[in-house]
Amino acid sequence: MSDLRTVDHLLHRADFQAVMAAEVVSRTPHFVLHRRLTPTSSPACAIPQASTSSPLKTAVSRVGAVLPKRLARRAVTRNTLRRQIYNVMEVFEGRLPVGDHVVRLRAPFDRSQFISATSTQLKQAARVELEQLVARGVRT
Repeated sequence: MSDLRTVDHLLHRADFQAVMAAEVVSRTPHFVLHRRLTPTSSPACAIPQASTSSPLKTAVSRVGAVLPKRLARRAVTRNTLRRQIYNVMEVFEGRLPVGDHVVRLRAPFDRSQFISATSTQLKQAARVELEQLVARGVRT
């Protein structure tokens, strides 16, 4: 079974800047979700049903993560958060409108509460907050 939608990663600085200049879809205490829809997509856009007679073009959403060093000092923390962002976006990919999405860290996680850079508590807290962020973004 082939997927009609896939999620790619944003790679170029110009793409990140364009998405971050577009609308802010949702916010949580630590993250912000920016979105730039593709010209042919809308929030109510449905995925066409696959037929065996004609090949369909795949609709591609792109996702990026912005994690400034001033907010997450350790590379291991930035990588952990980046993995959480991409995993959550993959889970929600079927409900997101087709376009470019950037999740930006806007506030640091308290190092006194999350002592280890890769603690289970940090991963769980980030995951819960990211799920809330994207769920709010799906509704708008």
